[in-house]
Amino acid sequence: MKRRSFLKKTSISAAGMLLSGGYLAGMSDPERYKLTVLHTNDVHSRLDPFPMDGSRLQGLGGVTRRAAMIQRIRQEEPQVLLLDAGDMLQGTPYFNVFEGAPEFTSMSRMGYDVGILGNHDFDGGLELLDKQWHLLDLPILNANYNVQGTVLEGRVTDYRIIEKGPIRIGIFGLGIELEGLVPASLHGGVRYENPLPVAERTAQLLKKKGCHLVICLSHLGYEYPEEDRISDILLGEKTRNIDIIIGGHTHTFLDQPTVVRNADGEAVYIGQVGWAGVILGRMDIWFEKNYKRKWFTCSSTTIGDIRN
Repeated sequence: MKRRSFLKKTSISAAGMLLSGGYLAGMSDPERYKLTVLHTNDVHSRLDPFPMDGSRLQGLGGVTRRAAMIQRIRQEEPQVLLLDAGDMLQGTPYFNVFEGAPEFTSMSRMGYDVGILGNHDFDGGLELLDKQWHLLDLPILNANYNVQGTVLEGRVTDYRIIEKGPIRIGIFGLGIELEGLVPASLHGGVRYENPLPVAERTAQLLKKKGCHLVICLSHLGYEYPEEDRISDILLGEKTRNIDIIIGGHTHTFLDQPTVVRNADGEAVYIGQVGWAGVILGRMDIWFEKNYKRKWFTCSSTTIGDIRN
């Protein structure tokens, strides 16, 4: 993404997040709660670091390094949430040979709290998902995929409410339309629904259920030239009650989240960290004890970068 376009979309810079609302006066104030959200997307079966072949991503990534980084952050922070925005599978020989088993196993062992299905997660068909599902020790959410009558019924759900200490977080998932991306023989029976009304309805429900923070895991894509094509930007602007959108599909590298205003004029933070697991995204959110006000700081860490 061009820097000029990024700055145009981003209404709050990293420094602005730190300074707003008198945040610096009480960053470690015991009267506030802290939540750390870690996120990945479009890992695409990239379990090993990129080879040292002179390419742009040489030496970066790797599931072992990511696991170590996540473990370190969990030791440093009181409440950590780990999320993935889809396309766990397809992209290296690991998928072709082992049919998703190492990808699902590694995510489960890293302790991902929630994930969603991207379009490439159907590349082995519903039969492969049925075969390997027992290896996924995390809930999979796709609120706009109707999976009734398929092997995913009872496995893929709309939303999940997770409590991290005193903080109640509502999370739901949205997937991209599969027609035209995945052959019907591979996703047969999974029916796509318009994400906008689904998001509006689900986010409102989660707020009514007392969630202090609502997160949408999206595999819709960050932004498109067509103004009416549903994307994370459009989703953030057209709906209510969503605080954070963690996106995927377009492999967009954002060094800071884009901030848009929703239908009520409130800030929505949109994050995406490229692809192949070379970056671990992070958002730290502080809550007043009455949960009426929040502060965000955001960063991302390149996995395997010698500077870290």
